[in-house]
Amino acid sequence: MVSLTTPRGDIGLAAPDFELPGVDGRNHRLADLRGPNGLLVMFICNHCPYVKAIRESLVETCRELEPFGIRSVAISSNDPAAYPEDDFEHMKAYAKAYQFGFPYLFDADQQVARAYGAVCTPDFFGYDSDLKLRYRGRFDSSGRHMVPGARRELFEAMKQIAMLGDGPLEQVPSIGCSIKWRDG
Repeated sequence: MVSLTTPRGDIGLAAPDFELPGVDGRNHRLADLRGPNGLLVMFICNHCPYVKAIRESLVETCRELEPFGIRSVAISSNDPAAYPEDDFEHMKAYAKAYQFGFPYLFDADQQVARAYGAVCTPDFFGYDSDLKLRYRGRFDSSGRHMVPGARRELFEAMKQIAMLGDGPLEQVPSIGCSIKWRDG
């Protein structure tokens, strides 16, 4: 497993459009996902220990962001041939088991991950109400092991975006497992 950190985000860049199938049996479009004050786009997967470390806190954070007008969406772009635990059927079971309150989408051809410049799981992109990038940073300082009492960097950033339309000046890169790209 290769561990990577995310590059600095191009603040102000528009969110790349997409339409992807969700574990709920529906196709989801970017424009339909955004909340009145923004959208959190998360690249995650089922097997990554970095995602597993924050999984329950992430679900709760997304729930807590809803009253601020921020909606959330998770996308898995890993190659399921190489990582069967990340296939669509396992995604359905995972979202149900952990009570995802947000759409969990499958990027089978990996074009959405490439368009966003996603490099790892988890990789977070925080957008304002106009779907302009305002945050590209980490969840918190947990890494592969949840750190009790860690500053809630993602929550604070998305709340700031909702209230002020802009993200924090200081953004610490996320760290996680590399996206499992298909050969070719």
